[in-house]
Amino acid sequence: MKVKNNLRVLMAKHYLSIQEVHEKTGLSRTTISKLYNESSAKIGLDTIAALCDLFNCKVSDLLYLEDAES
Repeated sequence: MKVKNNLRVLMAKHYLSIQEVHEKTGLSRTTISKLYNESSAKIGLDTIAALCDLFNCKVSDLLYLEDAES
């Protein structure tokens, strides 16, 4: 199984750019960009908390498990 994220979907639903997420959360543009493009190897708990706070969502709305075969 592989951990994936819905950041791209959440940003689209809220009409937010990487720059706007950066400004609203204080997270680095690099961190947001890596998550957006799903090229990040790890994600910190503070990052998860900041994104869940911004999007008013649960961790399960942001992160999910995908079968390795998919």
